[in-house]
This record gives sequence, structure tokens and C-alpha cells, in this order.
Amino acid sequence: QVQLVESGGGLVQAGGSLRISCAASGIMFRSTTMGWYRQAPGKRREFVAAMSSVGTTHYTDSVKGRFTISRDNAKNTVYLQMNRLKPEDTAVYYCNTATSLIASMSVSDMDYWGKGTLVTVSS
Repeated sequence: QVQLVESGGGLVQAGGSLRISCAASGIMFRSTTMGWYRQAPGKRREFVAAMSSVGTTHYTDSVKGRFTISRDNAKNTVYLQMNRLKPEDTAVYYCNTATSLIASMSVSDMDYWGKGTLVTVSS
């Protein structure tokens, strides 16, 4: 049974940084593409970033150059380092698994979601 537990969210001022984490269990983590997603109030959940099992990454345009996804296969954990945060980054952030980088962008195809972690960026 897949379990995804996100943590590390909080309140940060615009321009600040935050690193969030996602601990995964019930999967072959090191061979799985992992992605980060977010859902802002009143908006649909959207793709943010993903990393394949071999370290290839992909980011949505709005976070390129500011966010960095990484993973620690020994800890079954994926991270999202967020720098130069903006108020529009405010959202609940979720992680999820995918079969490929392309599949990681198909948010509507994903059935299971963890509880997420709330990131609030004040102006």
C-alpha cells in the first residue's frame, strides 16, 4: 500500500526559502519517478516538478530557476527546495509517484494523494 507523507511547509516571506519533504513507503522508490504538485485555494491541482529514477528533472515554467527537486533513495524521500518564493506559490504541496516524467504531468490520472503540506508566502 502506497503511503506518501509530506512535511516541512510553513509561513515564509516573499523572497524567502523553504524545503519540503515527502517520505514514501510501499513502493520501489529508487525505480520510481517522483513528482511534486500544488493546489492553491480555488484552483486545480497542478504539476510543479518531477525527477525520474535516473535523476532527470522537469519543472513547470513558473518555478524554473527557483525550485529544485532532489531525492534520497536511501531514505525513500523526495525534496523540493523552494527559493525566491512568491505569494503566488502559496498552496498545499503534494508529492506523488509516476511511471515516467511524461506521466508525472498527468495530474488528473492520479488517484491517491497524501495530506499535503501547506506553504504560505506572505507579501
